Amino acid sequence: MASSRRLGLGLLLLILLCHVFSTPVVVSGRKVSLSLYYEALCPFCSSFIVNHLPKIFSNGLISIVDLDFIPFGNAMLDPNGSISCQHGQYECLLNTVEACAISSWPIVQQHFRFIYCIEHLVEEGQYTNWEACFQQTGFGSKPVIDCYNSGYGDELELQYKAKTDALQPPHIYVPWLVVNGQPLYEDYENFEHYVCKAYDGVPPRACEGLLLRTSEKEKPNKEEPFCYIDGVISPSAAGKKHKMELHY
Repeated sequence: MASSRRLGLGLLLLILLCHVFSTPVVVSGRKVSLSLYYEALCPFCSSFIVNHLPKIFSNGLISIVDLDFIPFGNAMLDPNGSISCQHGQYECLLNTVEACAISSWPIVQQHFRFIYCIEHLVEEGQYTNWEACFQQTGFGSKPVIDCYNSGYGDELELQYKAKTDALQPPHIYVPWLVVNGQPLYEDYENFEHYVCKAYDGVPPRACEGLLLRTSEKEKPNKEEPFCYIDGVISPSAAGKKHKMELHY
């Protein structure tokens, strides 16, 4: 019950923030490309999405950012054409569901609300209840479920695989954050600094102070916050994507 209340309050705040910054904002330069390569059940991906990424909605940096989600991560395509996911079959399902959400609600403030909801449940260990996010966000389930059941979600995942495979340099773990084509490597939590630094227009107020920060390279006694690509288990043991049918 307490977890449900926290999720409800968190989503209410996020909805309000997204509403505030969904109105058009005049910017003086080109928007900064911010791409997040991730997988749904990597704990470090969910932590970043829930605890760090909302900052750009609350401080207004989203007005100078083109935010792109690529939910494929360290998954593999088997010789028979099926996808194996690092954290099991349910990760394959949620990767595809989030891909369908991005397609169904292309406005970033909308699909981020849904992705945030799912990843919050991942953090709480309640991700099997992901369908509650339709009610929590107020979005109808039909477009996402139709996308998944029709197989279009599988096509989207293959497109995200191609984008992930095309990374230069190749990704070595997730979350893998890229700003204007440049990976942030282990300093991804400091992404706001890099966004402000990359912006070629008049920096918004949110950049004050961020441009003066230095990279946080030293993080002693802290677990490395990544899911490494070489941590993918063999296709025979990995969670292969078995087609399940979702219901309204």
